[in-house]
Amino acid sequence: MDHIVPDLLAPHLKLVFCGTAPSAASARARAYYANPGNQFWKVLHRVGLTPTLFRPQEYPKLLSLGIGMTDVCKTASGNDDELPAAAIDPESVRKKLVRYQPQWAAFTSKYSASVYFKRKVEYGVQPDRLGQTQFYVCCSTSGRARRFWREEVWEGLAALISPPSRA
Repeated sequence: MDHIVPDLLAPHLKLVFCGTAPSAASARARAYYANPGNQFWKVLHRVGLTPTLFRPQEYPKLLSLGIGMTDVCKTASGNDDELPAAAIDPESVRKKLVRYQPQWAAFTSKYSASVYFKRKVEYGVQPDRLGQTQFYVCCSTSGRARRFWREEVWEGLAALISPPSRA
């Protein structure tokens, strides 16, 4: 089946973001985090993971920064509770991570992480590893998840990916 929004993957990236599924707005735009109420692109810039504020359609530029993207559901779009169970495929994410071996895989919500790990998760670094890949769970940047927002979780990820240079 065709992916609604194509994966952005390459070998040995610093970081791969893994969401649940494209929103309806992202499906229409064929770009990650395209809903105007989603803060993903602003947060990436604010915490220092991107040097400029990217528009959703510019997501392919992330590869030049060592960052990739995928979802646990590539063939359906909508809110988490609207996704058909058959379209959710955490095993495909595992295979991609084995193939591309990023340093870090960061889930963009507890829901996407819990689907992947098949257990409840907390924000931050996870004890699991897959080859060289370490895991991190971020709070959702969706407007629907504002009450769970914690900027320091994203700042923690940025510090792991782009640690401050030592003088």
